[in-house]
Amino acid sequence: MINPAHLDLFRAVIRHGGMTRAAAALKIGQPQISRAVAQLEAELGFPLFVRGHGSAVPTLEGEAFAHEVAQTFAGLDHLQQAARRIRDRGTGSLRVACQPSLASRLLPRAIRGLDAECPGLRIAVHVPSPDTIWSWTASGQCDLGLARPRSGYTGVTAEPYLTTMAVCALPRRHTLADRRVVTAADLAGVPLISAGSSAVQAATEAAGVVPHFALMAEYTAARCGLVAEGLGGAIVDPVPARELTGLPIVLRPFRPGIPIETLLLRPAGRPPSRLAERLIAHLMLARDGLR
Repeated sequence: MINPAHLDLFRAVIRHGGMTRAAAALKIGQPQISRAVAQLEAELGFPLFVRGHGSAVPTLEGEAFAHEVAQTFAGLDHLQQAARRIRDRGTGSLRVACQPSLASRLLPRAIRGLDAECPGLRIAVHVPSPDTIWSWTASGQCDLGLARPRSGYTGVTAEPYLTTMAVCALPRRHTLADRRVVTAADLAGVPLISAGSSAVQAATEAAGVVPHFALMAEYTAARCGLVAEGLGGAIVDPVPARELTGLPIVLRPFRPGIPIETLLLRPAGRPPSRLAERLIAHLMLARDGLR
């Protein structure tokens, strides 16, 4: 069995061109290096240096062995570098599935922060339906998910991430646009653009208003676009709605309050990678920036 300490000293002699120089560089005595080289030669069964020279002149066998040692240590250096990358950045790639409302600004902002911290990342962002996000997270097809609550899924660790209160989107010249707050009772006779959720219907019916859902659109951007064309009002998520600054619409607080909840999802049964942990930290910073 080759003594690793002997290999280190052998490499030092080759690198510095002599035992005396190697000893000076390592701040040890030359006899220690001479003994280590002699013991290594005994372990190998062949001489490594030509004796009788002031500098370390390797034998042919010594040159061949030095080449093999250099390759071996180059591999070890590569492993050390890989270990540092894994320690600092995890595996170096992430798959994130995000609902549309957070995919255009909040998630990119978090990824920008992570990229500044760990350049050269490989991140895949997907924007499927909420049920698909839950399914992918449960099966391990994504590392992190941001989605509305769903029931019936196992294999997912879910924690609260963001809760906002719905707002009322109205055409800029609508009669209700000057109100500081729009109530469910105010919407009597106003055509509404539905998102397919029962929460708005329940709120208006509780106020004694029979809602008139003229149109339906799944995403906030589509509902706000219809509002901008004067086709009605809509109860929407304020986060994506506030990004639509070019539309002639106004956003007003809505009463009674309708919370819109987003959960942070991870595959259950396995800890997040270091890279996923850092992205979660930046997601928290991006979320706090909304307040």
